[in-house]
Formats: sequence, structure tokens, C-alpha cells
Amino acid sequence: MERAERGRTQVLVIEDDAAMRELLQEALTDEGFRVDLAPGGRLGIERVRAGGVDLVVTDVKMPDLDGLDVLREIRAVEQPPHVIVITAFGSIETAIKAVKLGAHDYITKPFEIDALVLAVGKALEERGLRREVARLRREVERPYRFENIIGRATAMQEVFGLIRRLAGSAANVLITGESGTGKELVARAIHYNSPRAKRPFVAVNCAAIPDALLESELFGYKRGAFTDARSDHPGMFVEADGGTLFLDEVGDLSPPLQAKLLRVLQEREIRPLGATRPEKIDVRVLSATNRDLPQRMQKGVFREDLFYRLNVINIDLPPLRARTEDILPLAQHFLAVASERSAKRMTGIAQPALKAMLAYPWPGNVRELENVIERAVALAEGSQLLPEDLPPQVRDRRGVDLLAGALARGLTLAEVEREYLLRVLEAEAGNKTRAAARLGLDRKTLYRKLEEYGRPVTSGAAGAGDDDEGGGNGL
Repeated sequence: MERAERGRTQVLVIEDDAAMRELLQEALTDEGFRVDLAPGGRLGIERVRAGGVDLVVTDVKMPDLDGLDVLREIRAVEQPPHVIVITAFGSIETAIKAVKLGAHDYITKPFEIDALVLAVGKALEERGLRREVARLRREVERPYRFENIIGRATAMQEVFGLIRRLAGSAANVLITGESGTGKELVARAIHYNSPRAKRPFVAVNCAAIPDALLESELFGYKRGAFTDARSDHPGMFVEADGGTLFLDEVGDLSPPLQAKLLRVLQEREIRPLGATRPEKIDVRVLSATNRDLPQRMQKGVFREDLFYRLNVINIDLPPLRARTEDILPLAQHFLAVASERSAKRMTGIAQPALKAMLAYPWPGNVRELENVIERAVALAEGSQLLPEDLPPQVRDRRGVDLLAGALARGLTLAEVEREYLLRVLEAEAGNKTRAAARLGLDRKTLYRKLEEYGRPVTSGAAGAGDDDEGGGNGL
């Protein structure tokens, strides 16, 4: 530990002997620590409860309160400091008891000051490591908190509600939906919002690993089980013990592996290759697929009994084209992420580019949208994303955008008619005579429809020059 860091570290010495207190204070202060003193156990506990203490050095034998009772009280504090206990010579049983109660270390009297300083340094280094691990765990979990998952559409809000309700259970969940809809994101959200959040989340893509290798990866093997098995390999079920195993593309499992997985789910135990006895496991299984499993069951390529084991609860994720209200917030989120990565100052998405994105059907779903935004940021020359920054398949869809967008947004026939009519009027620069001819309508019918839509219509006899006016309609 650097001396500057020691200067930010608060050590509390709890010792009833005044001479020993002063000795410890002087030694630790000389090493660069900030030192506070308490002449008894009760005052020491009050000081710890007040906060700001990183480490406690306490004697065991004190007249007002036994050091072990002090230790118990300190350990009950939220985010307690590490504790080093000083015991009398020969009282090894007391020292062991202190460690069992949660003391980080112990030192027996008489002791060398260097030994105490070394113990204090090691305790504080471990405390720092634990804090860093906790910080990293929070960083890993943060994206999967409900408030950080983007989904304004009603269908996604229903998904979030279901996740909240099932997160506390141990039931297996099957997540279905097209590729790119965010199935692994949902699986991680279930895990990190469950009581298993502090335990491992282990993910495996069943379609990406050959069967022979996948079996050993899932269930493990013992040394000597085959030629290259030079040491034990625990497998992913053991790695995820106490936590969650996510089986992505589970619909691609071969029939032999389906049978072995079924047995694991039924018996809650695995038998690694080469093992003589099974091992108990405690794993929650979340699985995902973009395949139609009921159809595969009818064809005999997926086991019905395994399906019902996996599909205790089903979450079906809608495609992005069915929740177009999420396109803008998702695009803005991906824009912020991509801008930070590329060190570009992007202020937003230009309206024409946004229109193109809203009309595009996104066959690759959220994953495709993320890739498109990342590409656009890389190509952008200004502070806003423009249509020319988008891939051709997104920006050049004038002929089919309207119908694709209407289908995705669930528009009625009347709403489709209105949008198409106004687009034609825009394309004709506001000239109603040409727009009516292009639509196959007479001008009176066009005027009537515009009035129904709340669009201003210049008064005058049919055939007057009012329908040669220019200008668009702002679409």
C-alpha cells in the first residue's frame, strides 16, 4: 500500500492500557496511517458505528467489554471494517475463536511492531481488493437493472413485469424470439435481479460448439477419461453451481445431448465423463431459442419431455418491427455508446435519418439496429447522423417503407390511406391537381379527405389556381 493511500486510511485502536495505546498510535502513525483511539470496547463500538473506520486493532482482555463481544458488535455493522485481534501469549484458542467470529487476523503478545504493521497492511490490501470486486460486480450488474433496459412498448413492459415476478423463483425459463431480440439480455436481467445474483452467470451457445466438445463443456470430465484429459474439468454446470446456466440456441441440441440434459434437470445431479458417482448441483437453467420447438417436437427432432422441463415459464420477445416506439430510444442509447467509444461528439439523429429508421422493418432486430448505429457513427462527418450515414438497405426504401412501417406500427387501413395520401402530396410539392391525378382521385375527393385530416385547404372553385400552390406538408 502506497504511503499516500495510507494517509487516507483510518485505523481505530481499541486498548484499555494507555501505554500500549500510545505505542500502537505512534507506530501506525509513523507508517503513514491516520489513527484514532478508544480506551474501551464500548467507546470503540460507538466510534465504528459513527462510520469512516477502515480497520480496527483491538485487545481481547478489557475491563468494560470483552474483545470478542466487541468483534461481534463490529461485525454486525453494515459494511464492517476488518478487525485484527491482539491476544495474550498462549491463548491460541481465543485467537481461533476470534477468527471464526470474523476477525481478519490475530497477533499474540508480546509482538514485534513490524509484525503488527505487516498484518495491518495485508488486511487493508484485502479490504481494498474486496471493495474493487464489489465495484466491478456492480458495474457488471448495472446494465441489467430494470431501469437500464430500454423498452417502452406495451409488449416489453409485459416482459419486464414477468421478469420481476419470476426473478425470485428457481423455475426454469425458456426465452423465445427471433435472432437479435435480446434473449441473453433478458436472461442476465433475470439472473441479476434474483437471489442468485452474487453467484455465477454462465452462458453457452449450444449451436456454436460441436456435440462431442459440448458434452464435456457442460458436464465436465475426470482426469484420464480420454487421451487428452490430463486434469479434471468441472464443466459449466459445476461452474454455475448456486447461480444460473444460460443455454442459448437450445433448440439445436442433438438428441443424445437432449437426453443427458433431461436427466440433469430431473435428478439435479451430473456425472462427469469418467466419474464413478454423480455430483449434486444447484443450478437454475435459463434457455433460449429462435426455433419453433413445438414444430420440431412434431417432427421428432426435439424431445417433448425436455421441452416441458425447460419451458416451465415462457418469455416470448417481440421483434423490433412490432415495437417501433422503442426504435428511437434504442437508437439514442446506441448512439451515446458508440459516440463514447469513438470519441466523437454526436448530438443526435437528423429527422430524415430517423424517418428512414422508423420505416425500416429491422429483420435483424435490436442487434441490427445497434450495428447500424455503430457503423453510422464511424462514417459520420458531422455532429448528427444523416441518411447518407445509414446503410443502403435502411435509407433506400421509399417504395416499401410505408407498408413495412404501417405493418410494424399496427396502423389501420384508414391511417395507412392518410399517410400515403400526405406523402404523395409532399412528393408533388403540395400541388393538389397532380397529387389527385397520381392518387386516382378527383380534386373534390382529395379536398374532402384533407379536411378530414385537419389539413388546410385553400377555398375557391374547382379548377382555380389554388391547387398549383407549392410547399410541402412538413412530413
